[in-house]
Amino acid sequence: MAVCIAVIAKENYPLYIRSLPTQNELKFHYTVHTSLDVVEEKISAVGKSVGDQRELYLGLLYPTEDYKVYGYVTNSKVKFVIVVDSSNTSLRDNEIRSMFRKLHNSFTDVMCNPFHNPGDTIQSKTFDGIVSGMMVPPG
Repeated sequence: MAVCIAVIAKENYPLYIRSLPTQNELKFHYTVHTSLDVVEEKISAVGKSVGDQRELYLGLLYPTEDYKVYGYVTNSKVKFVIVVDSSNTSLRDNEIRSMFRKLHNSFTDVMCNPFHNPGDTIQSKTFDGIVSGMMVPPG
């Protein structure tokens, strides 16, 4: 499962970042923000292709020694980044896709809330619960 999940706005500021364990939170913030360059590269490369059939799932952005970073972009250019522990080899690509799909559906529910101002940080308990379900249990 994920060790860090982030939702980044169109303008590249964080709407939501959650990481476990919390003592590495700054490291995960750095990892998420460095992945944005790769996300922008992939978006611009896809935009130049014929037909512009955009796949929302960007796949593996980059692996590090300890983690693998995956990306996903919505049609409104909101970016989702999931950081997974590299030692977890049982996690397949289709499972990562389903995590992003679940995250996107939950994000859509947050945006449809009439009391949520678009652009504000996400403070929904339901969204937080769904993200918690995707995180690695501390242990």
